[in-house]
Amino acid sequence: MDIQGLKLNNRDPVYLQVVHYVKRQILLRAVQSGDRMPSRRELAAQLNINPNTAQKAFKAMEDEGFVQTSSTSGSVLYVDEAIYRRIEEELTRELVRSFVAEARESRLSLENVMQLIREYWD
Repeated sequence: MDIQGLKLNNRDPVYLQVVHYVKRQILLRAVQSGDRMPSRRELAAQLNINPNTAQKAFKAMEDEGFVQTSSTSGSVLYVDEAIYRRIEEELTRELVRSFVAEARESRLSLENVMQLIREYWD
């Protein structure tokens, strides 16, 4: 898996940005189950981050079940339909939640927002 496309920001914890990036690649089907992940050291070097931060990202991805690590073959992605659907639901909810919060903060009406969504959707 190529991690070079990840652009880190200063707002969110780095390990969470790594996890989110991998989830997004899964959602876009840019990666598949069985794809090799970079090692923790490779990840740290590629992103110029602390190796402990890379380890924390791997731990989170392993805990969520979409990265599996063995001592002999390293870390690989594991994505079945249930994991894909869970990631799709999570990222969709996150996107919509953020959009709705911003629309409410801007005091936009639901009716106007829905009309604009329909226009842009097509």
